[in-house]
Parts: sequence; structure tokens; C-alpha cells
Amino acid sequence: MLKVAVPNKGALSEAASLMLTEAGYRQRRNAKDLVTVDHDNQVEFFYLRPRDIAIYVGEGTLDVGITGRDLLLDSGAQAEEIMTLGFGASTFRFAAPAGTLAAESELAGRRIATSYPGIVRPHLERLGIESDVVRLDGAVETSIRLGVADAIADVVETGTTLRQAGLEVFGEPILRSEAVVVTRGNGTDPDGLEVFRRRLESVIVARTYVMMDYDISTDRVEDAVRLTPGIESPTVSPLHREGWAAVRSMVPRETAQRVMDDLFAIGARGILVTDILACRI
Repeated sequence: MLKVAVPNKGALSEAASLMLTEAGYRQRRNAKDLVTVDHDNQVEFFYLRPRDIAIYVGEGTLDVGITGRDLLLDSGAQAEEIMTLGFGASTFRFAAPAGTLAAESELAGRRIATSYPGIVRPHLERLGIESDVVRLDGAVETSIRLGVADAIADVVETGTTLRQAGLEVFGEPILRSEAVVVTRGNGTDPDGLEVFRRRLESVIVARTYVMMDYDISTDRVEDAVRLTPGIESPTVSPLHREGWAAVRSMVPRETAQRVMDDLFAIGARGILVTDILACRI
């Protein structure tokens, strides 16, 4: 049975469980449940702190896990990223009181507070900057006001929390993170991993595309197909109405409305867009 670690709380938890549900896996009904066994799919889910997941996977206690790229790298665990999941995006940045620091080189000799020393120290070493990295658990925004640090390094999503603390980001991003699937990385995939990965990939594709159906006169089919080439090729079927065809094609979700406009402009009618629940390509 495949043993999978899932975030038990935080920004990644709900999105991870939703994706697993869409992939056909049973998920916990109570937020206090620590383990859920999906006998039908031969998977056992363990709900753990996101920060601990890479450690459990890296030491081989669990087979695979869903966590953030930032947490994976900070852990130093012997686990590796095998796929991205398209949610939980964030950027890891340096920040300091507004107007005090403008470049990473100015961090030399200063104190930097962070909850992610496993990311910050290697980054500073690559830049050749010697600084005192102060590890703090939890919010680090107040560390400067309390005199603990001169700057901070933290996950930035909207930047609202930093601005409220009178801080501003500077320098290049340290890391761009998102939710990822991790496994031990010892060269041997556990039984069931490939099926698990394919199921998640099918959800990602389904979220990325929509199914588009429309009718078009046969003399404009080639023009329409250029607008909706699909994954392999669109399905084109003759209609009972002479001189017309029905076309079905997968279209990127983010461009669907524009494609509909373009199709209508060349004479397509009865244009329908529907969600895709799952798709394997």
C-alpha cells in the first residue's frame, strides 16, 4: 500500500486534499483525523505538518508526500521533487525597513531573521555574502522592531503583512515556491507511485483545459481547426445539416473566451464550453 503524506493544515492543506479528491482518492472527513486508508486504491494518507513531510519521505518512513518546494529545500532531507501541482505559489524574498537596504550585497555583516535557514544560508554562500542568520519560528516581521535582526527573509505572497510592519522587499527573489510532490529519490519508485502521479497529472490537465464544442460550415473548418488544434487533433463530425460539421477540441482554459470570440467571428455557432473532470494525455 502506497503511503502518502498530506499537509494537515496551512495554505497547502485544503488545496492538496481537493486535488486528491478530484483524482479519485478518499480523504479525511474530520480535520482531526491523522490517517485515512483508501482500500479501493491501495493508498494510506498521513496528515502531517507540512514542514515535516520531506523529512518523513526522505528517511523512507513514507513513500511520497505533498509539500512546498521551500519546505523541501529548507529541510535538507534526502527527498526530491518529482512534479509540480500548480497551487500554493509564493516567492521567498529579503525585506528590510523601507528605504534602508536596496541590494543583497548590503546584507554583509548584518543579522537576517528567518524561519528558513536551510534556504537562506546556502543562498548567501552562493553570493559570497557573510551574514548572521538568526533562526526564528513563526512570524519574523517583528524581529527588526525588537532589535533581533536588521533584515528578514520570508515567504511573500501579497506583501500586505510586510507593508503593515513597515518593511519592503529588495534584491532578487531567493526562491519561487509552489506545492510539489516529493519522493525519496533513491532510484527506486515505490509500488503505486506511477499510478498516483498519473492521477494527479490528469487533474492538472483537467484544470488547465476545457472542452469546446461548436458547429461550423465545412468551408471554414480548416480556419476553425487552426483556432482549436486540441492536444492531438480535434474531432470533426458531419452534421445532418448539409455543409456543416461539429467540432470538439480541448482548449486552454485561460484563452477559452477569446477563442469563442474568434470562432463566432468566422461563423461558428452553438459554441459550448464544459469543464473536464480528468484527462490523461
